[in-house]
Amino acid sequence: MNNTYRAQVVTPAEWEAARLRLLAKEQELTRARDVLAAQRRRMPWLKVDQEYAFDGPNGAARLLDLFEGRRQLLLYRAFFEPGVDGWPDHACVGCSLMADQVAHLAHLHARDTTLAFASRAPQPDIERMKARMGWAIPWYTIIDGFDADFGVAEWYGTNAFIRDGDNVYRTYFINGREHEPMGATLGSLDFTALGRQEDWEDSPDGYPQVPRYSWLKRHDEYGPTGRAAHPATTESADHAHHD
Repeated sequence: MNNTYRAQVVTPAEWEAARLRLLAKEQELTRARDVLAAQRRRMPWLKVDQEYAFDGPNGAARLLDLFEGRRQLLLYRAFFEPGVDGWPDHACVGCSLMADQVAHLAHLHARDTTLAFASRAPQPDIERMKARMGWAIPWYTIIDGFDADFGVAEWYGTNAFIRDGDNVYRTYFINGREHEPMGATLGSLDFTALGRQEDWEDSPDGYPQVPRYSWLKRHDEYGPTGRAAHPATTESADHAHHD
């Protein structure tokens, strides 16, 4: 241990009092995060008119296909391609950390939400790297101007989308340190238009909501599709947010 600093040593009562002082500040921060997430759920939606093209494990794919039939999509732009440090064996260090910390995807699927990654590396390289690193995240190849159009040509970031039938809308975007909660199930859901879809959340009228944690199961108990028990309907969230 570095001997230049030594923390104060106190009694159990003094330690508990110090912990409670910090706990009060942590609870204040939690409430502030809840307020911010509620504001995200009231963000306007931006319609995506261009049909962006990707290559995936099953061949050509549109942005709509990346939803895998679910209502929402979180699409992380990872840097794995020629010119990136680590190529061709690895993605960049930060993007690799992001992939390592992604929680089991079944929980997001139960909230009608898909998480996927996209890079400019060809699919054979992506599949080889995923196998080497033990990642099961859907990972696509960008083959047009998606990265430039959505702010991720030179820096990582996650774009949040929602679909209404075949219409796709951009609902939010994060990068930088604001991106740090991504990967954990609840933190990721807080960046989506529909949020965690629980009844304690301050959401617009008509948004899908169930009692807190009532949707939560062990990841092998959701069933074969992992779809939400109460999926959002087309009418549930389109009344005030379309472009």
